[in-house]
Amino acid sequence: MRNPDQPGALEARLKAEATRLGFSLSGVAPATEADGFARFRGWLDRGYAGEMTYLHEQADQRAHPRSILDGVRSVVMLGMEYGQRGAGSAECGVGSSDAASEIPHSPLRTPHFPGRIAAYAQGPDYHRYIWDRINELAAWLEAEVPGCRTRAVADTAPLLERDFARRAGLGWVGKNTMLINPRRGSFFFLASVLTDLELTPDPPFAGSHCGTCTACLDACPTAAFPEPHVLDATKCISYLTIELRSPVPDELRPKVGDWLYGCDVCQDVCPWNRKPAPGPVGFPHRTDLEWLNPVELLGLDAAAFRARFKATSLWRNRRPGLLRNAALVLGNTGDSRALPALEKALSDPEDVVRDAAAWAIARIRERHS
Repeated sequence: MRNPDQPGALEARLKAEATRLGFSLSGVAPATEADGFARFRGWLDRGYAGEMTYLHEQADQRAHPRSILDGVRSVVMLGMEYGQRGAGSAECGVGSSDAASEIPHSPLRTPHFPGRIAAYAQGPDYHRYIWDRINELAAWLEAEVPGCRTRAVADTAPLLERDFARRAGLGWVGKNTMLINPRRGSFFFLASVLTDLELTPDPPFAGSHCGTCTACLDACPTAAFPEPHVLDATKCISYLTIELRSPVPDELRPKVGDWLYGCDVCQDVCPWNRKPAPGPVGFPHRTDLEWLNPVELLGLDAAAFRARFKATSLWRNRRPGLLRNAALVLGNTGDSRALPALEKALSDPEDVVRDAAAWAIARIRERHS
């Protein structure tokens, strides 16, 4: 089935093609049992997945990549960098829990009402963008080796990506549960191409370079890490602002700070992200998505929301989720100029938006009483 290449020649061309498509990291891992499957099941059993029921439903499928491609022999792991917030990101990466003055200043913030967007969402919908490129890479491999079978996956397939990325030599799993590459840091998407070809594997990444550092654990505004390498998603700001469909728990609302969508705190403070090696950032960046004005968001009806965000990752939690977040951010800023927009939101058709608006109004009035 395979071309009579010199050993490693096909793999080298495959990686070169991956680089051309915008993936700055690539490696090959053998398609065997996932190393961390037992840990993953234990994580689910501890209730840390919250409302992400699909993780329970697909749990057993994550034990081995054969659940995605029958007869799979190799997993080609890929990393596409999406870049990080501009200079000063580490200084503005801590959510506020009290007065508006505690929300750090940034030249990128919108006038009066800051609303931060996680770096990965500051561009087009990454699923579609990456799927197009990994499908192109899979087609390239099938053309190089006629008769081979492939399956391109990104994020939504039942694959423990970080396990196979480590085994493919891309990096180690840090205490914040992110995959960290010693040259590139952690601001990158993971994707993969599964194939029934027996490709030459890369040496797995050995060890960890976190050492005694606990910066990520200490900086988390919601204390979402019960221990190193374990994330309680039900407390994570990214989960609360994206995955959670119901109201954010009262005790966590102030700790969301000015995060409208996602959170970068544990990456912003990581020493391995301070000076990443120069290299291409394959994912397009949109400056208009770095910060959004939550007051403006509260004024969007369903049609306007769709027109503005349909092609972006912010579409994921739909209008109710993002407007809920906007109201919480305004409550955390404590600025009374937000009251007219919040009072109008009390008549929003969505319960979750009305609930958040009422909380924000009460918080602002209490602060100014």
